[in-house]
Amino acid sequence: MSQEGNADVPAEFRAALDSLRAHRVRPEVRLAEVPAPSRIAPYAVALSGELPAGPGGSRGDADGPEDLATGRFVALYDPAGQEAWDGTFRLVTLVRAHLDAELGNDPLLAEVAWTWLLDSLAEEGASARALSGTVTRVLSQSFGSLQRHPDEVEVEIRASWTPAGSDLGPHVRAWASLLCTSAGMPPLPEGVTALSPRR
Repeated sequence: MSQEGNADVPAEFRAALDSLRAHRVRPEVRLAEVPAPSRIAPYAVALSGELPAGPGGSRGDADGPEDLATGRFVALYDPAGQEAWDGTFRLVTLVRAHLDAELGNDPLLAEVAWTWLLDSLAEEGASARALSGTVTRVLSQSFGSLQRHPDEVEVEIRASWTPAGSDLGPHVRAWASLLCTSAGMPPLPEGVTALSPRR
């Protein structure tokens, strides 16, 4: 992660970068470092995440999206702290996922999706202060020559919180877990490792 080569980078942020590098997430999730916002905090790092659909598109639908879920994980660091953060770090996350129409029409979808986030944080032992966020549901209906396409439902979960320290590993794992949960992937039993699919 690019900022670590600078001798002026504070040790606490270097430790955070090391903890992100050492993380392990499910092999189905593809992660990549992307440009981080530069105006919010003096130091930042950002990751993008994708959960590709299997062969034939989403859940066997040949017209489905290429990715079941996508997202972004941004770690901001300000050595002076910011009052709204209640700390020196702030994590900002986004998850977008395509849902089955039946689940997408559930009036409790927003509350359920927020619970997915809380459960992911709790399961990874990721302590989160000043947690806030939104859940948005988008329904796309096709008309005219596109009418044969089924309705599409997308959920977007945006959240930010302050971690207890510079170990960000549990937080990025919780975010990756949220990607999988929102895409409808079953959780892995404790002690079980998913095998990478054959290419």
